[in-house]
Parts: sequence; structure tokens; C-alpha cells
Amino acid sequence: GHHVKCVVVDDGSTDGTAARACAAGADVVSLPRAHGLGAAVRTGLQEAVRRNAIAVAFCDADGEYLPEELPKMVAPILDGRADYVAGSRFSGDIRRMLPHRRIGNILLTRALAFMAREPITDGQSGYRALSADAARAAEIIHDFNYAQVLTLDLIDKGFRYEEVPITYRWRQEGRSFVRPGRYLRNVVPAVHRELNTPR
Repeated sequence: GHHVKCVVVDDGSTDGTAARACAAGADVVSLPRAHGLGAAVRTGLQEAVRRNAIAVAFCDADGEYLPEELPKMVAPILDGRADYVAGSRFSGDIRRMLPHRRIGNILLTRALAFMAREPITDGQSGYRALSADAARAAEIIHDFNYAQVLTLDLIDKGFRYEEVPITYRWRQEGRSFVRPGRYLRNVVPAVHRELNTPR
């Protein structure tokens, strides 16, 4: 019942992403060089706020998530039940996930749930939705990634969190930027900084 506009944040890609997205009818916001996933999400949220969106949803562009599931992602926000919604692969339908990725996701999610004091089942999901107020208040304090710091930030600010089950399938394009050592070297200090940021 609401107008949906697709915005693609092109984080300095060199593979024709911007041109193909534009040709498909999306609005494209291009960053001059690759800054990182956290910076791309921050840019997307800022663009949604600028456009006065009543809800903003975002997902990774690698085909792992289904755009067709957008209605259930934004439903808790439009119904007034939640401000911040995460799509949970672990309470939904995982069609394929490598064993080491599954174990890593479970362990990091348990740590995040403990820190946030929320029943989080998927702390690294790449499919999320925010209300207009949550998008305006969101702070992503580093460029590398966003998942843990965004969740801690919004829950700490009192925004209502909810999860919905989603479908997850094996990526169709590209390679994941996540490498265990590099990921932990970047994410753990950022989480520590988020937890110790005065409000």
C-alpha cells in the first residue's frame, strides 16, 4: 500500500553495477571509491532520511536475500510494533550456508544477544528495516561493517527490536568480503567502542 523506491548504493564498484542498476530503473548513489559496507549502509540510510521515507529496508546485492520478502520486513514498522527489524535466517529457511559460516554466525549472534540483552537469533543478517525515526538516529561508527554496532546503537537508544523469518540462499554473484581474522580485527574494536560511547 506504499510506494517503493529502489536505491542502489554503489560503493566504488568497477564491474558495471551502477550502469546496470540505473538501466533497471533504480536510483543510484555512487561513492567515488570503495569505503566499506558500513559506509555504504550509512549512505543509504542518509539518503532515505533525505527522501522522507516512512520506512527504509536494505539488503545485500549478492542475491542471498529475496526482495519479494520486503513486505514482511517492513510490516512490523508499518503496524507500529517495531522500529528496527532484522530478517532472521536461523528462524527462517536456510537453503545453503557453509558450516564454518553457520558456526561463526551462531557464536557472534550469541555474543551480541548477551551484550544487547535481547533474544537475537541472527546478528549478522544482511536484510534489515528501520522506521524513519530509527534511520534518523542510527549511527554506524566504522566503515568496515555495520551489523553489530547498528544493533547495539539502536537498542541502547530505546528503539524496539523485532525479527522476522526470512529465506537465505547461496550468493549468486561475487565473493564475500568476510574473512574470519580480518572481520574480527575490525568488528571487535568497533563493538568495544560502541559499548563505551557515552550517550
